[in-house]
Amino acid sequence: MSVAIDPATVSAVTPERARRQKDPKESYRPNWTTTILLILASLTVLIPLYFAIAMSLKTAAEAASGTGLSWPWPMQFGNFAEAWTLTDFPRAFIISLLISVVSVAGAIVLSSLASYAIARNWDHRGFRYSYFYLLAAMFIPFPVIALPQIKLTAAVNLDNPLGVALLHIMFQLSFSVLLYSAFLRSIPHELEESARIDGATTWQVFWKLIFPLLAPMNATVGIFAFLASWNDFMMPSLITADSRLQTLPVVQNIFQQQFNTEYNVAFASYLMAMAPTILVYIFAQRWVLSGVTRGAIK
Repeated sequence: MSVAIDPATVSAVTPERARRQKDPKESYRPNWTTTILLILASLTVLIPLYFAIAMSLKTAAEAASGTGLSWPWPMQFGNFAEAWTLTDFPRAFIISLLISVVSVAGAIVLSSLASYAIARNWDHRGFRYSYFYLLAAMFIPFPVIALPQIKLTAAVNLDNPLGVALLHIMFQLSFSVLLYSAFLRSIPHELEESARIDGATTWQVFWKLIFPLLAPMNATVGIFAFLASWNDFMMPSLITADSRLQTLPVVQNIFQQQFNTEYNVAFASYLMAMAPTILVYIFAQRWVLSGVTRGAIK
């Protein structure tokens, strides 16, 4: 039996096209539109960063009278030492770090456990309604319930950094459950069934099988929880009663005086406080992008 071959089909498969099909990298050719958009997106980050660095190296007079974009000379590195002293940077840094670590660990553990229970019991009405209840909490901003939270934490002696960390965990729970639940639906049930056949309990299945597979989403939830707790100003300023236990964003408010602002020292302090977030994101960006992408499959 002979098979008719369309000459147009044969001519369409050129050696160049076959080479591109074998090498997916060569099938992508960036165009000018993509390049321009990437440059503009980079400038929205690089220009403010340059402004912050230049301002942190100026004298008080230059910061008050200059345009902000001019590079100072000579550079005043003493601004960083002054900011270090004025904010008692080591103490405030340790408090912010402890709150962030507790918030990240709590958000990952509680959200992953809750999401696993919801995703694997979706047919049960109670678990499904619990999911919708948690999602509804995403639409309640903290300022709306700030006063009840202040009274509650003071009543149970949690008007301290520990109370701030616990509140951060609770407020991160809704968004984290949303991410984890979407990610868990992409994990096949057959993996768990094979583990149960071997005698593993539900607790063992989660910690030894499911939780390691959640590594990309753990990084995604962790970075969101870290940024939310590290950069937060309102919650610790309202909840923490002792001024000596305040976080970096609250302590940095001392640069805002009644009639003027020490911009050069303030920006030096902001850069020192921003360094940990940059390092965390650089370290975890691969898992963050992977978690967001894979979590959007279903």
